[in-house]
Amino acid sequence: MIEIAATIFLFASLIGSFLNVCIHRIPLEQSIAFPPSHCPHCETAIRPWDNIPILSYLVLRGKCRNCKAGISARYPFVEALTGVAGVGTYLAFGLAPHSLLMFVFLCALIVITFIDVDYQIIPDVISLPGIVIGFAAAFLPGSPQWLDSAIGVLGGGGILWLIAEGYYRMTGREGMGGGDVKLLAMIGAFLGWRAIPVTLMIASLSGTLLGLILMLRAGGGRQMAIPFGPFLAAGAVVALFAGEPLLEWYLSMALA
Repeated sequence: MIEIAATIFLFASLIGSFLNVCIHRIPLEQSIAFPPSHCPHCETAIRPWDNIPILSYLVLRGKCRNCKAGISARYPFVEALTGVAGVGTYLAFGLAPHSLLMFVFLCALIVITFIDVDYQIIPDVISLPGIVIGFAAAFLPGSPQWLDSAIGVLGGGGILWLIAEGYYRMTGREGMGGGDVKLLAMIGAFLGWRAIPVTLMIASLSGTLLGLILMLRAGGGRQMAIPFGPFLAAGAVVALFAGEPLLEWYLSMALA
């Protein structure tokens, strides 16, 4: 098992290197295929031996070999995070098509999270195809039933849309973007409707906690724009790996 997990981590971290390209280029509406990977400062093409996930960053001490400009630590972090996602899906679901599907789902969440942190947008080019793929996969073994997936899409997206619309009507301000609505619909498509309560619970609690911390550090009483996508992604990860026990606990507390 250790050898398999190590191999999966290696290959998944290679995919994480590609996710870094997506995170950088998609918001800029650039091709994710051409040109090949290059330094964001001097635009020199990165040699294959300088593009080894995690290791190359450590060997080069976080600097471009050509111009010596610093490279963000986010790059090896995303590679390592993707590696962990690959190992996590293997340990949870084994070597099965469903495991690969959930890894693709986690990769989408990683890209969405970091783009939302930087730009406070969730690209439709990821969430909309994700809804279609998640729903189509519900007809395969190991996934939620197609009806559960359909309810997840409509229920997840519908709940956030109602919240966003209600907030706008009461305050005259947009408190939640359409990207969040589509993201939760994508989560519902992949995980089914039973994941929606857990996802929203984790996202709301973690988002509120971070918001309070930031407000206290800023002196309080200030309005801050905090992207909600990363919290929805975190909630989806919890729902994926521990959703059923949490849902049972959640329902027992609600019905107590």
